[in-house]
Amino acid sequence: MGWDPVRLTVPRTSGRADADLVLSGLTRLIASGTAESRADLVKHSGLSRSTVNSHLDALISAGVVAERGALGGGGRGRPAHRLAIAPRAGVVLGADVGAHSSRLAVADLGQGVLAEEQVELDIEVGPEKSLDVLTEKLRTMLRDADVAPAEAKALVMGLPGPVDSHMGMPVRPPIMPGWDGFPVGETMAERFDCTTSVDNDVNLMALGEARALPAEESPLLFLKIGTGIGGGLVSATGELHRGSDGAAGDIGHIRVPGADEVTCQCGNVGCVEAVASAAAVLRELRTEEGGPETMEDLAQLLRDGDATAIRRIRTAAATIGEVVAMLVHFYNPKRIVLGGLITSVGDELLAGVRSVVYRRALPLATRHLALANSTLGRSAGLAGAVVAGIEDVLSPAGIHRLVHETS
Repeated sequence: MGWDPVRLTVPRTSGRADADLVLSGLTRLIASGTAESRADLVKHSGLSRSTVNSHLDALISAGVVAERGALGGGGRGRPAHRLAIAPRAGVVLGADVGAHSSRLAVADLGQGVLAEEQVELDIEVGPEKSLDVLTEKLRTMLRDADVAPAEAKALVMGLPGPVDSHMGMPVRPPIMPGWDGFPVGETMAERFDCTTSVDNDVNLMALGEARALPAEESPLLFLKIGTGIGGGLVSATGELHRGSDGAAGDIGHIRVPGADEVTCQCGNVGCVEAVASAAAVLRELRTEEGGPETMEDLAQLLRDGDATAIRRIRTAAATIGEVVAMLVHFYNPKRIVLGGLITSVGDELLAGVRSVVYRRALPLATRHLALANSTLGRSAGLAGAVVAGIEDVLSPAGIHRLVHETS
């Protein structure tokens, strides 16, 4: 259950920096596992030993950071104790909402996953019923993990459609009937009495994947191939690129040539997700006698080496590859990651996309390009949600609230 701790961004600090900025930087270094001792904090923060010690003592007194057992043999001066975010400093809640199922997590501020569950939920029932189910499940998870409701400091949700992250609501999501303009963020913030943010699900997958990899593997482009096709962009500095209105990466509605007869759920024709998503392959195979009924059925056919299913996936991969080759020239990523159920059962999709990209894109854009399946798999979205939640709680404004709440 869970995943290994991933990198957190650390704000630049100096001896003259605002106290909350320094506290934010120190706690993020500890939460990411980068710094386990006072000496590590001095090394990685660039601050003087006296500055680190004074701010760290304040965090310990406030109950935000705890000192564990000794790290080593010691020597002169203060013994080296292992530093960690205090278990009761707070938790974050993550929700990776899919078209037919959702994955939920409760994690402490040190990235320890306290609970993780999958809930079968068809989002076509609408926002009210869906959020009621997710709310009840998250409350049960908190209770089972012996976490008081007041310990929840942030909730981050990923939704499978376009999201206005500033307003915390979906915007005309093609596969989410009834969700357009619904105040998801406001609703969940009231229910859990904590900071709540809502984002596109692939954005959170991209964030989780980028932070699980070495920093030099970004810029990163994450593609999820499932019921639809979505993209998430992470910059060289490890930050999400959402665009001015949150629409960056919505690549599923790029038009592909020769598909004018295929109507997409968005109302346009020839969209790549209408032609080459896993759902599109499933629809084609359903027309054949004994064809698969669900995405899991399609995945099983691929595991079993079914020739027809493999041929259809290869055709879809070629179409996706043409779009990706164009994106390579536009964004010039260091790494492209494929995610979704179909990518986890074999390399047919990866091989097909990779073949077209390296053939179609020019050498300058591909000479350092890596193209691979997700290292986190189905946990990528939850990892991204937890990272985003922790960084919000340990931001300068968040750490100010946390220190004053716990002290």
